[in-house]
Amino acid sequence: MRRLLPATFVVLLIAAAPAAAAPPSPGAPGLDDRLYPLLGNGGYDTLHYDLAMRYEVGDNPAQQSVDGTVTIFARATQSLSRFNLDFAGESVGSVSVNGRNADWTREDGELVITPRRPLAKGRPFVVKVSHFVAVPTLPSDDPTSTALFITPDGTATAAQPDLAHYIYPSNDHPSDKASYTFRLDVPSGRVAVANGVPTGRREHDGRTTWSYLQRQPMATELVQLAVGGYHLLFAGRHRGVPIRNVIAPSLREEGDPAVALTPEHLDWMMERVGRYPFDIYGSLIVDADLGFALETQTISLYDKIWFTVFGQGTWDPTMVHELSHEWFGNSVSPETWSDLWLNEGHASWYEFVYAEEKGFLAEDTENYPDETGYATLEELMRAVYAHGDQWRADDGPVAEPSSPDSLFAFQRYHGGALVLFALREEIGTRAFEKLESEWVRRYRDESVGTDDFIALASKVARRDLTDFLRDWLYGTTTPPMPNHPDWTVDPVQPSAQAARLAPAARRPTP
Repeated sequence: MRRLLPATFVVLLIAAAPAAAAPPSPGAPGLDDRLYPLLGNGGYDTLHYDLAMRYEVGDNPAQQSVDGTVTIFARATQSLSRFNLDFAGESVGSVSVNGRNADWTREDGELVITPRRPLAKGRPFVVKVSHFVAVPTLPSDDPTSTALFITPDGTATAAQPDLAHYIYPSNDHPSDKASYTFRLDVPSGRVAVANGVPTGRREHDGRTTWSYLQRQPMATELVQLAVGGYHLLFAGRHRGVPIRNVIAPSLREEGDPAVALTPEHLDWMMERVGRYPFDIYGSLIVDADLGFALETQTISLYDKIWFTVFGQGTWDPTMVHELSHEWFGNSVSPETWSDLWLNEGHASWYEFVYAEEKGFLAEDTENYPDETGYATLEELMRAVYAHGDQWRADDGPVAEPSSPDSLFAFQRYHGGALVLFALREEIGTRAFEKLESEWVRRYRDESVGTDDFIALASKVARRDLTDFLRDWLYGTTTPPMPNHPDWTVDPVQPSAQAARLAPAARRPTP
């Protein structure tokens, strides 16, 4: 049956008037992000991805490549003679632009597309990449191995920060978000889950196509495509939010009690920052040792370690950390990767506040019998403060990571939370809480940067906080902590990795 374009984009294609003629030129092959200059592409804004993936899922998933077709609806921001998509997958079948075959080449993770006719500035266009191939891999020390990774039950995805284009052609940068539709074609009996709400399931010739809609804009790095022998569990609605969990069969005993806390976690976050920003929420717990949890949009990803090695004092606050990302990082996304502290500093802040309330900061665990923890958030922040100059020397200031390798250092997590603690001390709890809720309300569905946060903080506090926050975020030395003149910073040591915190400084969780 012939598939129709979504009505929104039909209207755009018909109604949009062309801008004034300008000489066509190539779109830039990257967005000049300070840390990842070739991620993303210039010359257009994406509006919607329609992603169709066919999974063979044979006896050996490691040998089963995935065949995909992506249709991207976009708008030209300049007159384009050619443009790029990011793609580092195995191969591409064909490319069309506005229904006509287009020339294309591949260059170092870039798919360079030349349409039959130049694209006019301001006009919508449709690019379709057919029969591209993505290859699942076993998680390993190779940083690209978790893009589309294999578990004993099937596959799932973890694309942060720069791995989405190993799975599908895209404009792979968080500054260019778009809505999504997904169609996952899998053998009958397999579960297939993607971001957003389920919109249907169709049986055909021993196979099932599962369809999903991610209505609100999403950054490419937050995509989730999980296919396999998972348990799919719907737990009704809580405060209007449908709850869907996906758990590896081998982890039901550990996973079920954890996901049962989701309503409590939603209540806790909504009481602090306002209504949940998406149409559905839940967790995906996989039988894998990834070394991290990840806030894939509307369905947070956890590996087995959180529930089989760590106790509730670790996994419970970590689940709040990932949930808080739905507001901080997913709904309000970073404009550049240097703005990651806005994601991780906030998620760590709410993790620590929650842990303090529940008594987890002070908890000894059987996994860390030699570590005594912190009785209060203030004690934890004082310990983080002591490491301030060392972390700035090792990994760059909070909002200026020294390299991609330092992007996910403690500086973005605990250091980011320390900035928020300092800000609360400076402007008071009432203004701080108003700022937090206003931040996620005002910039819902957008990608914004550190300067936007500074400007809003100044507006809420009714005084200019530019110098104060820039010192904390970009300074090479740690500023004095407001209201705590007795807090001191340890001298910088030659050994960059010597600094270490006790249990509250658990390994960073993106």
